[in-house]
Parts: sequence; structure tokens; C-alpha cells
Amino acid sequence: MDSTPKLIPAKDLAARAMRAYPNDSDAYRKARIALLAEEIELRRHITRVAAQRRALPLGGKAKNYRFRDDQGKELGLADLFGRHDTLVTYAWMYGPERERPCPMCTSFLGSLDVPSVDIRQRVAFAVLGRSPVARQLAFARERGWRNLAFYEIVGDDFSRDYRVLDDDGSEWAALDVWVRKGADVHHFWAAETTMEMADPGQDPHLAPEPAPLWTILDLTPGGRGTDWYPKLSYEA
Repeated sequence: MDSTPKLIPAKDLAARAMRAYPNDSDAYRKARIALLAEEIELRRHITRVAAQRRALPLGGKAKNYRFRDDQGKELGLADLFGRHDTLVTYAWMYGPERERPCPMCTSFLGSLDVPSVDIRQRVAFAVLGRSPVARQLAFARERGWRNLAFYEIVGDDFSRDYRVLDDDGSEWAALDVWVRKGADVHHFWAAETTMEMADPGQDPHLAPEPAPLWTILDLTPGGRGTDWYPKLSYEA
């Protein structure tokens, strides 16, 4: 017998919306309730995708990649887990050839600095960079970040294997999830959308979108825009 609970149709749930806001027109409320039904369906789809993601089998066993912490100590990938059996890493675009880091990487990491305290209650979280940790930390302190843990990627094996560094030297950001099984570390999930996967007029962002910058802008009439990108600084 199927024990899956029967869901109430999204349009029926949307009809339960609270009273209208001041001076809403009938046309606005009708359109808003229709959108609310779609938002409920989207939430359900995100929930299904998250369950499908959690059910992934183990990915490939990782090599004993090396990293360096803020004390200059060399560590293996397994050491980055600490007390947890799950590790999330974000390799940001701040290699030694860059004068300043990628603005989008900066925006994303800035949005995680305070929440990383909460994130680390459930999983380990590490920021990986190809620049020395001292250089990464100097920029972090400039931005006012205090909670993120930074590590230098030692050598290029990790960067080339996990799509941080192309053969032509191009550098990319990489969001990955790892699991530890005994003494072994396995790759579990990675952000794999590319430009070739984007629909017409879109960038290949993730779904759900992990960057609050884009999530908030998606709520607005202008959306993300087509000619705007975050910067490291703005004129007053």
C-alpha cells in the first residue's frame, strides 16, 4: 500500500491566502493567487529534487588531495571534515594570478560568513583557494568576514580534477559536497550546470539558487537584469 500522503492541489492551498493587502485590485489578487499556486508547486518540486539528491549513490573515491591551513599546516581532504561525516567546499576564483577575487564569489561567500556558524553545526564547510591562506584571509578581513575557514589548495591536482582549473589556465568556482566513509572520502555532489545547459536568455544558475543576491533580485519586478553584475566596491 502506498503510504505517501495525498497532497492538496496547490491551487486549493493558494486559495487559503490571507486577506488582501490595502488597495489591491481584483486583477492583482487573481494574478497573485495564481502565482502563489505556482510557488507552492515549485516548493514541492524543490523538495522532490532535494530527496533525489540525498538518495544519490556515492560518487568516486577522492585522492588524498593536500591543503594548507592558516597555520601553515598541510592537511589531507579527510582532515577538513573535523567531527562531521559530510563536508561542503567552495573553491573561489582567487588564484595567485588574480589581483582581486571574483566579485560573484565574493558576494556569495559574504552571504555565508555569518550563517557558516550555523552550517557547521550540521556539516563541515571549507573555502578553498589557489592563493596562500594569508592572502585569502587578508581579503576576508577587508570585507569584515570573521567566520569562514580558508585553505590553500596545494598543487594543481585537485583543481584540475574537480573543475577549478582548466587546461588553458582558466579558473572557475566549484561548489562540492563530500562524504567520509571510514578512512575514505567520496565525492557526493557538485554544481555541474554549464553555459551549454542554459535556456535562451538565462545564465546557468543552480536550482535552487544558493546565492541570496540572485534569490532576492528574483523577487523584484526587474529581476536579475541583463546588464548588471556585482562589483567588489560601489560609488557612494
